[in-house]
Amino acid sequence: MPDNRPARRQHSNTPSRARALPHPLTPYTELIVNFCPTGMIPTKGMTPHVPITPAEVIDHACAALERGVAIVHLHAREADGSPTYRGEIYETMILGIRGHFPDAVMCVSCSGRNFPELERRSEVLELTGAARPDLASLTLTTLDFPTGTSQNAPEMVIALAQKMVANGIKPELECFDYGMINAGNMLISKGMLGEPPFYFNLLLGSRYSVPATARHLAGMLEDLPPSSIWSAAGIGLFQLPMNMLAIAMGGHCRVGLEDNIYDGFERGKLATNEGLVERVARLSETFGRPLATSLQARSLLGLGASAARLEPAPEEAIPR
Repeated sequence: MPDNRPARRQHSNTPSRARALPHPLTPYTELIVNFCPTGMIPTKGMTPHVPITPAEVIDHACAALERGVAIVHLHAREADGSPTYRGEIYETMILGIRGHFPDAVMCVSCSGRNFPELERRSEVLELTGAARPDLASLTLTTLDFPTGTSQNAPEMVIALAQKMVANGIKPELECFDYGMINAGNMLISKGMLGEPPFYFNLLLGSRYSVPATARHLAGMLEDLPPSSIWSAAGIGLFQLPMNMLAIAMGGHCRVGLEDNIYDGFERGKLATNEGLVERVARLSETFGRPLATSLQARSLLGLGASAARLEPAPEEAIPR
């Protein structure tokens, strides 16, 4: 009689691992620092150190790149300081930065906190030539902030992801909660986020999302797909501890006034972008993890050559 029992699975002598073993069994890569100088919330009234105009953002970005950051995460503002989606302002900043640092990894915001319409949120994804960004933020579900709600309905997230991939822009997967990682994994399983590695930006410490503790960060890492690169950010005074944990755990860092306007060591003292970048650079050096150059970050993230290398920025578009 035929044996209809299911075949027994053959087990390999080598156990499979979803993630690499800890250092030093698996040496850590160079540290990618993602610099977020402006954001949508800080104003000159809150801190005089936040860059608002394109010229200010270009200056801050170039100073950070000189110190060794690899990625610049941009938000655009109108002349009155209010957030804007307008591609032409992003274009001015990108061309200005790439005029001095052509290999810099440029990330743009597609936030839904102020602009709910797909046409406005995705306008920056239509930039071409030397102004085409490398990365674009993709917040994976709706979430609350103290100042309001970031609306990210599933159909909006999918539409943004499709436009990013179609235009050769890698999604920067912004995750404030465990469910966002689950949403990212679902999109990956459906082939909607392009090719690996997938870049996850884990943001902890906001009032209505994951607390900024080592336990919660470790829990988020457990759910990441093996073909991923992750960066940790702490909101407010949690920026420093989350940066330290990321460096020690083999991840990467996000730093800047977008997430935190305070120094962290002296109560009430305002931070500067220069000081926040210098602090994380010194921490990295102390831990023995050199900072990744923009070219090294491109390799680690699976990015191609900068659009500035393919089509150089015009001279008149390089203010600083």
